[in-house]
Amino acid sequence: MISPCFTQQVELLNVQVFPCRQAMGESSASDAALHLRQLLTQQQQVRIIFAAAPSQNEFLAALSQAKNIDWSRVVAFHMDEYIGLPSDSAARFSHYLKQHLFDVVCPGEVHLIPSSGEPEQLCRDYARLLQQAPIDMVCLGIGENGHLAFNDPPVADFNDPYVMKIVELDATCRQQQVNDGCFPSLAAVPTHALTLTIPTLMAAGRLFCMVPGENKRQAIADTLHYPKSVSCPATALRTHPACTLYTDIDGFGEVPHV
Repeated sequence: MISPCFTQQVELLNVQVFPCRQAMGESSASDAALHLRQLLTQQQQVRIIFAAAPSQNEFLAALSQAKNIDWSRVVAFHMDEYIGLPSDSAARFSHYLKQHLFDVVCPGEVHLIPSSGEPEQLCRDYARLLQQAPIDMVCLGIGENGHLAFNDPPVADFNDPYVMKIVELDATCRQQQVNDGCFPSLAAVPTHALTLTIPTLMAAGRLFCMVPGENKRQAIADTLHYPKSVSCPATALRTHPACTLYTDIDGFGEVPHV
């Protein structure tokens, strides 16, 4: 396992920088797998929320190959989903997570956000599932605009009263989906989505945040140094007592010489 080439503590947030995104993915997955194994020795089920994005590819690939995990005792959720895509669309986040993790490790329970139904009712139903017991782990990323899940700056709320809500996606967020190769054009990206709120994500016991790549460099800098504000929703991570941000040199920029 490759060690980080630089570590930093920013308020409560632990930051680990790796020489490449493959090393970042393998190390973050090793840490998440270790924590998951520990939880499974202490409780019957472990409840985890996963992000769906290309930034998670290396992490999920390594996690899916981790040994000695009883996935039958894992209850899996995901954190956001587009409104309006057909159920068989390859751009749906449920499709991504099934392909990259759920169909590989077969968790005991997988709660996918439905592709059809009245959006407000879908939010209420999914919120009830999430609130049945505490969330133990969240595996997430940060958007180019600093979003967490689909809590873009215009709709983010650090004191959101909702567990899950309907949001309109801002232009930067939608363009990122094109940049990531998920859609052929901006016009093809849905304008609205369902997302877990920031308080829902922050209530989890342990957060693992994987953010590789040069396109995320400004978002990482803002996360670490911008005043805590919904102008950069990811600044909330600095207040969580057990969150690690994993990135690579491309995402972090030049590391200080020691």
